[in-house]
Amino acid sequence: MKKIIFSLFLLGAITVNAQDKNNPWAIGIGVNAVDFYPTNSGLSGYGAWGDEFLNAGDHYNILPAASKITFGKYLADGFSIEAAGSLNKISKMGDNSVSDLMYFGLDGALKYDLNNVIGQTSWFDPYVLVGGGYTWLDKFGTATLNGGAGINFWFSDNLGLNVESKYKHVFDNVNILQHFQHSVGIVLKFGGTDTDGDGIYDKEDACPDVFGLAAFNGCPDTDGDGVVDSKDDCPTVAGLATLNGCPDADGDGIADKDDACPNEKGTKANKGCPDTDGDGVVDKDDACPTVAGPAANKGCPWPDTDGDGVTDNLDKCPTVAGPASNNGCPVAPTVEVMATLNEYARTILFDTGKATFHKESIDILKSMTAIFKDYPEADFVIAGHTDSVGSTTSNQLLSERRAAAVRDYLISNGINADRLTTVGFGESKPIDTNKSAAGRHNNRRTEVTLKN
Repeated sequence: MKKIIFSLFLLGAITVNAQDKNNPWAIGIGVNAVDFYPTNSGLSGYGAWGDEFLNAGDHYNILPAASKITFGKYLADGFSIEAAGSLNKISKMGDNSVSDLMYFGLDGALKYDLNNVIGQTSWFDPYVLVGGGYTWLDKFGTATLNGGAGINFWFSDNLGLNVESKYKHVFDNVNILQHFQHSVGIVLKFGGTDTDGDGIYDKEDACPDVFGLAAFNGCPDTDGDGVVDSKDDCPTVAGLATLNGCPDADGDGIADKDDACPNEKGTKANKGCPDTDGDGVVDKDDACPTVAGPAANKGCPWPDTDGDGVTDNLDKCPTVAGPASNNGCPVAPTVEVMATLNEYARTILFDTGKATFHKESIDILKSMTAIFKDYPEADFVIAGHTDSVGSTTSNQLLSERRAAAVRDYLISNGINADRLTTVGFGESKPIDTNKSAAGRHNNRRTEVTLKN
């Protein structure tokens, strides 16, 4: 048995503590001390329970070499199991000196990590233990019931310092007395699986097969924009968190991948493109980007070729002016219009025997001009008439000149000459008697009729 225990010691005099699920195994190397003094009240040379617990110089039996080995594995919820082997040389039994006696111990324990109660810390890791084992003192041996506590002080995720004390209650207290066993050693945790080699164990790694970052629980952020790839709509191009990791070159709040105009600020309604004139046609498709116009005309306003106020898209006569009521096409003057026109025409006054107008006739001619302009497609005949005073020949010539005078006035005021024809009837078509002044006044007239 001594050879078996010594062989275990030669494996490394290692202390083993399984601390967590990521490092289920732990190894360490330590020194142990055995103290019989404060556990055997009533015996000569021994103190009451707990007396001089820390009096290492008078009561501790310490072998100045690596003298303890344990093996353990983490189970779950802070629990771990432990197997320990220890070697010592006993020369102090309380205040009594004894010849050097070999001490061997094989122990098993169930440990509970108190961080599960007090909260996890990065370096301070206390625990309690309960278990049993078998202890030899020279040629005698006895089973023991053990209980104790310890602390691991972690220097890193895997390396720490272990301090432990446990009470060993023996069942044969004739040859071996109750005692404490203390130990100090180095702890090394190991055994966690990190498939992708990113330093995050698989059990804590949300992406165990892909190299990632601790900030994202082991998942990658390929473009380094702070948005993990699994939530990044553009994982290879750095972007904004507000746009699920996609870039927005023009800063219009629309990700470039969804932006039809990624280098020009636009609106979401226009898929990221601008519409300067607000006509619903984006600038890149707008032939007139600064002037509002319908999409049907590529964003340009419809022209009004004939200037009649009816745009060409609605004008059935786009090159000829006409009222909107007639879809932009000209209309022929009505009987009522012609009557009005002739009321004006008959009141035109000429100088006696001449084709020049009285001053008061100018306003009448202006009113007639306005009516002619309302019907740009209508052609008119202007007829001159005289009374019977004078010769027939002279009256014929005078009627022609007066009709021509009206025509010339209209032309000079914007009426197309091609629309106007003149004719003189002299005294041949009276509308009243020439025997009275009033009748002759009525016969001296100008009349307007439609040519077509």
